[in-house]
Amino acid sequence: MTKTRIGVIGAGVWATTSHLPTLLTRRDDIELVAVCRKGPEQLQLVAEQFGFPIASENYSDVLDADIDMCIVSSPAALHYSHAKAALEADCHVLLEKPVTLDPWEAWDLVRIANERNRHVVVSFGWNFMETFTKASALWNQGLLGKLEHIGVHMASAIRELLLGTEISSTGNPDDEADTRTYTDPALSGGGYGQTQLTHAFAWLLGLTGLRGETAYCIGNYPGGNPVEIHVAAALSFTGGVTGAISGASYHAGEMGNRHQLEFRIFGDSGQLHADLERDRLCLWSDGKEISVDLEPDAGRYHCLGPPLALLDLIEGRSDHNPAPLSLGARTVELLCAMSASMESGKVVQIAHEETPRDRLDQALT
Repeated sequence: MTKTRIGVIGAGVWATTSHLPTLLTRRDDIELVAVCRKGPEQLQLVAEQFGFPIASENYSDVLDADIDMCIVSSPAALHYSHAKAALEADCHVLLEKPVTLDPWEAWDLVRIANERNRHVVVSFGWNFMETFTKASALWNQGLLGKLEHIGVHMASAIRELLLGTEISSTGNPDDEADTRTYTDPALSGGGYGQTQLTHAFAWLLGLTGLRGETAYCIGNYPGGNPVEIHVAAALSFTGGVTGAISGASYHAGEMGNRHQLEFRIFGDSGQLHADLERDRLCLWSDGKEISVDLEPDAGRYHCLGPPLALLDLIEGRSDHNPAPLSLGARTVELLCAMSASMESGKVVQIAHEETPRDRLDQALT
């Protein structure tokens, strides 16, 4: 049996605690070939733990190893250069979120992937889970009518991580992360928005097909923290849809570290409500309620779906991708506009034309 040859650029916490264990425990059609990360001691530990024959601090060595699939899980500021190099080496790519820090870079990756006929799956775990699949089935019935307004609330146990006082990004104290990946705006692009709301936007935009139009956003930076730990935004989307978005960080250990994530989507004929914290999904239309049965913990986050889906795409087992690169680009448009609004204090108009621009040079209204 021909095995898919896999390389990793950026073997940090999520690659080593989620993506690689998922592949090794659930598939026998893979071969781990090459790995890259900074820090010779950490690199050697990863290579020995997972049995990579090639280990280097130079990502080019991974791409020179004749791999078929590349996991790009480096800091967000490096995603564009690493994913671009992987695609140009004719690799299929599993790309961590946010896909880039600039919308033009995200859409450029879409262009390259299309030209090279390469599959890209973004690590939006919720988009592969039962809550999204069943919400999509409800949405596709068209019972909401014309979409008018969206409310989203999200909260996560990452307060200490974004403040730089905690080194775990998974809730497990043994999973040590380089906090600069989250607290240095030059690497992360921001705080709660880039780290967490990217998931909420992927779920929302993946379900509805919407695209952001404008953003007015304020962030909370306690003690002058370099990245926001709480964020609130008023958004508009294509078709005249309005939205109110809240994102908050709570203390590690509270609420069992389970994400709070709730969507309320209003149309002129009905309302859809998805509460991923409480495993609740229902729709009201024409005075009737449709309540969907979900398995216990159906909304509890995991990221098993993305790497397995990419393998299926590569091997021709499936043609379904709930987290394509174009979806990632639409989330970056919103996140970039929110960051610009937080810095300027103004409403930011999201420019959809695909021309190079700095993320802070977007048109202000």
